[in-house]
Amino acid sequence: MKDSSSNQISLPELAEIFSEDYFHFGDVVNPPEKSDQQAGVIWDHLSLAKGISVLELGCGYGRITNRLAEKGARVAGLDISPVLLKKAEADAAERGVNVEYFLGDMRSLPWRDRFDAVFLWYTTFGYFDDPDNERVLREAASSLRKGGRLLIDHANYFAFLRHESPIYVVQRNDDLRIDIMSNDVIRDRRNIERIFVRDGCVRRTQLSFRQYGFSAFVRMLRSAGFESVEAYGQEGGTFTSDSSSLVVVACK
Repeated sequence: MKDSSSNQISLPELAEIFSEDYFHFGDVVNPPEKSDQQAGVIWDHLSLAKGISVLELGCGYGRITNRLAEKGARVAGLDISPVLLKKAEADAAERGVNVEYFLGDMRSLPWRDRFDAVFLWYTTFGYFDDPDNERVLREAASSLRKGGRLLIDHANYFAFLRHESPIYVVQRNDDLRIDIMSNDVIRDRRNIERIFVRDGCVRRTQLSFRQYGFSAFVRMLRSAGFESVEAYGQEGGTFTSDSSSLVVVACK
């Protein structure tokens, strides 16, 4: 269950949220052309090239990971959801690419000094409390070689507070995914009640993640061992208060 003092979500709850229902709406939320564009942004920000080793934490069903593999990177992906990892493996096989997929917890990684780049995309960072979120950054740093780069895509809460609707609806044929969002301004967390309506059944899940500003990322990343930290908008341009996401790039 969630920690009442922090809204931290447990691993079984995360696995339940990122399940077959989540995958069912994947191409509606992130159409293939959008995923192609995002993979290009990641490729550029991380200065990737053919043969470079890359790890995605919270890789989901591989929509970004497999595209980077198609570009020639040597890619690995880690996720907590067995359901989504199976989808990722099937997609990799269909695309004819070789990607290593691992079931695991991003707070405890088995690799040291292995990768040239690590990234967390689509608001994959912040599910835990502050100590565990910082532990994720330390583990990412440990898995990187000297000079390696870390990229984090994080929701920009300034834009959310000013522009975004608290209700987000996705439809695929007769099926619906409804996200009801709210902000816990005391704990700086965004809470999402997610309702899936499929095949006459209604399923409800709850998701919460910590919202960080750039100055907090600088502090945490320097503490984790990174030497430089930069901010960008999701499309690769300058980060502003109107940017939909904050993209943080740090170098070890």
